[in-house]
Amino acid sequence: MDWGRWLQACLAGQGIGVAGYLTIVHYLGTTPVCVASEGCAVVQNSPYATLWGVPVALLGLLVYVVLGVVPLVEGRMPAVQRVGTVGSFILALGGLGFSAYLTWLELFVIKAICTWCVYSAVLLALLTPITFWRAWKAWA
Repeated sequence: MDWGRWLQACLAGQGIGVAGYLTIVHYLGTTPVCVASEGCAVVQNSPYATLWGVPVALLGLLVYVVLGVVPLVEGRMPAVQRVGTVGSFILALGGLGFSAYLTWLELFVIKAICTWCVYSAVLLALLTPITFWRAWKAWA
């Protein structure tokens, strides 16, 4: 596995951990552990924590699962490489944009910061150029 595939899988694995934890917390109705005082609980209990009744954390979990699975299967399924790398880039870019919107909401509307959400945004900010580079390389 080349370093780009390995890095994408590892970063997506961390995202699975973060989004998975927040999804579990949502469905259990518990308060997330938070480094920055009560910010995570405030964000998690805000009306922006769901989209059409679906927890945003669950949507993030699905994004990270796809971003983590693609680099693992493309070695076994060469047809996945081109489509999967481009799809990964589009998914990461969309996730980054949505994450930027959610960060804006945290700062200016909710007025609370969730450290888990910030970590997820950083992961997507790292995944986006990696997936772009991998897609570029696959189509070059």
